[in-house]
Amino acid sequence: MTGQRRNKNSVSLLRTYVITSCWTVLIGLLTTQTASAHVKWFCAFDVAGQPRGLENVLCPDFEYLVVLALSLLLAGCLLEGTFLGDAMIRSMDRVTRVLRENTELIIRATVGAFFISLWVLGGIILTPELKTTAEWIGPLQLAIAGGMLSRKTMPLSALGMVVLYGTAVHDYGVFHLLDYPIFLGIAAYLALTGLQKKLFGMEPLDVVRYAAGITLMWASVEKWAYPEWSFPIFITHPTISFGFDREFYMRAAGVVEFALAFSLTWTPLVRRYAAAVLAGMFISACFEFGKIDAIGHSCIIAVLFAIIGDNRSKAENDRRVPVLAPVGFCAALAVTLFVYYVAHAQIFNTSVL
Repeated sequence: MTGQRRNKNSVSLLRTYVITSCWTVLIGLLTTQTASAHVKWFCAFDVAGQPRGLENVLCPDFEYLVVLALSLLLAGCLLEGTFLGDAMIRSMDRVTRVLRENTELIIRATVGAFFISLWVLGGIILTPELKTTAEWIGPLQLAIAGGMLSRKTMPLSALGMVVLYGTAVHDYGVFHLLDYPIFLGIAAYLALTGLQKKLFGMEPLDVVRYAAGITLMWASVEKWAYPEWSFPIFITHPTISFGFDREFYMRAAGVVEFALAFSLTWTPLVRRYAAAVLAGMFISACFEFGKIDAIGHSCIIAVLFAIIGDNRSKAENDRRVPVLAPVGFCAALAVTLFVYYVAHAQIFNTSVL
C-alpha cells in the first residue's frame, strides 16, 4: 500500500509539473508577442517633451494590470519554496548546462561582436539613435572588441565602454542615457571578471543582473509616459497588438516589462524564468524588426542567457524573503516613477501631474 501511495503521489506530482511547465511555456509564448523594438531606434521621439501626467498614467486599467502582475509574482515566489519549485529549478539546471558552463565566453563573444558591428556601421556611439561624427569612436569600438580576447585586457575594454557612455551623456544628456545603465553593468562585469574581483561582495554576474533589471524597469516607464511614440509601429506591424486598443496595449506592455525586470532582481526561480521570458521577447523582436534590433539588443540578450543559466541557489548577499516580493515590487514601481518624473521635471521644466 505504501508503495502504491508513493507511485500515486509521484504520478500526481509529475502531472502537476507537466501542467505547470506547459502553462509556463504558453505564457512565455504569449508574452513574447508584446515584444517591440526600442522605440527610439525606429520612431520619432522628443526626450524633452511633456510626458503623460501621473494622474493619466495611474488609471484604473493600470491598477488592475499591476494587481495581476503582483498576483503572478507572489504565486511564483510561493511556488519557489515548494517541492515543485525545486523540481522546476532542477529541470532548468539540466537544460541550461551549456549556458552555465560558457557564461563568460557568451558575454565576451557577444560584446566583441556588438562593438565590431558598431565599428562596421559607423557613426554610432552605443545604440542606433546615439549618432556621432567623432572619428576616434570607431577605433575605440574596435579596441574594445579586441580586448575581449583576453581576461587581462577586459578591464581596459570596460574602461573604453565607460568612455563611450560618458561621451553619449555629454552629447545627449544624462536623462537620455538613463535608458542604458546596462552598458555600465556590462563594463563592471568585464572589469570584475578580468580582475577576478567582486563588488562589495557581489559576483560580477549579480552586478550586471541588477543593471539589466534597472534598465528595463526604467524603459517600461517610457511606455506609460510616451505611448504615442510607439503608435507608428502599430501601423507598420499591426499584428503585435492582438487587436487591443493601443493605449491599453502600451500600459499592459509596460507592466509586463516592469514586472519581469523587477523579477530579475529577485530569487532564483523567479529571476531565471523571468529572464527566459524576456529573452524570448527580445529574440522575437529581432525577427520582427530586423538586424538593427538584433545588434542593439544582443548584449542584454547575452546577459539574460547568463541569468537563465545561473544555478546558484541564492545570490550572495541575498537575504530576502520571497513572499516580500510584492512589497519590493510596489516600492520599486513608486521609486522608478518618482525618479523618472521628478528628474524630467527638474531637467526639462515639465509637469509631473
